[in-house]
Amino acid sequence: MSDSGHHDHAGGGAHGHSHDHDHGQGHDHDHTPEVTDKNARAVAWAGLLIAAFMFAELIGGWLSGSLALMADAVHMVTDAASLGLAWWAFQQSKKPADARLTYGRDRLPVLIAFANSIFLLVVTGWICVEAAGRFMEPETVLAGPMFIIAVIGLLVNIGAFFILQRGGDGSLNMRSAILHVLGDLLGSVAAIAAAIVIYFTGWYPIDPILSVFVAVLIVRSAVAVMRQSAHILLEGAPADIDRDTLKTDLLNEVPGLADVYHIHLWSLAEGKVNATMHAILKPEDSPDAVLQQIRERLKTRHGIGHVTIEVTEGS
Repeated sequence: MSDSGHHDHAGGGAHGHSHDHDHGQGHDHDHTPEVTDKNARAVAWAGLLIAAFMFAELIGGWLSGSLALMADAVHMVTDAASLGLAWWAFQQSKKPADARLTYGRDRLPVLIAFANSIFLLVVTGWICVEAAGRFMEPETVLAGPMFIIAVIGLLVNIGAFFILQRGGDGSLNMRSAILHVLGDLLGSVAAIAAAIVIYFTGWYPIDPILSVFVAVLIVRSAVAVMRQSAHILLEGAPADIDRDTLKTDLLNEVPGLADVYHIHLWSLAEGKVNATMHAILKPEDSPDAVLQQIRERLKTRHGIGHVTIEVTEGS
C-alpha cells in the first residue's frame, strides 16, 4: 500500500482491482479563503450602501408621485436581499466539510447565483408588466424631484458597482450580485432620461418605454448566469475539458497506462473539478508509479484536483 491511498481489493492477482483517491485541490486558486473574504466584504459594503438609499428612494418616489422611482426602490430592496444572500453563501462556503456535507459547502454560492438569476428574471418580468400598465394609462410625475433622486441613486449604484467589480473575482455568485446592481444602475439612468424628457416635453410614456429597454438588457445576462450555475448543479462536465481529448492525452503521456474508460467529470464548484475513471495498467509497470503519473497529468494539464480511479492491472 502506498501513501497515496492505493488499496488492493483482490489479493494482488493479475486482474486485481483497486481504488485510488486523490484529494488534492489542484487549480482551485479562485476559492482561497483570502479571495472568499474579499468577495464577502465587497458584497457586504455594496449591500449596505444600497440598503441605506432604498428608503430615501421609496419616500422620494411617494412624494414625487413617480411610480418609476418607487418601482426602482422595490428593485433595490430585492438587490439588498440578494446581496445579503450572496454574503451569507460566501460565509457558509468557508466552513469545513463534515459528516453530513462531506464535500463541504463550496457549491452554496453557485446555488445562490442560480436563485438570484431566477429572482432577477421575475423582477424584470414584473417591471415589464408595470410598464405596460403605465404606458396604457400614464401617470403624472414631478420631473424635478424625480431627476434629483434618480441622480443620487445613480451615484449610489455606481459606487456599489465599483465596489463589487474591484472586490470580486468574477465567480458566478459575484456576477449575479453585479447584475442586480447593474440593473439598478441602468434603471437610474433610464429614470434620469425619463425625467428630462418629461420636464421638457411632458411625454409621460417615455418612462415605461425606457423601463422595458433596461429590463431586456438585464435578461440576457441573467439567463447566462442561470444556465452556467444550472450546469454545475446538474453535475455537468466543465466546458473547457473534453472527455475524449483527456483520454487521448492520458494514453499518450502516461506510458504505463493501457486504457482508460468510464470517465466522469463534474464541477463541485467553480474551479473545483472532480473526476472518476477506470484505468487498465500495463502489467510490467509499478501501479503506484502509474497512478501518480495519472494524477499529476490530470492536475497540471487539465486542472482536475480530485480524482477517484478504479484500477485493473492488465495480464
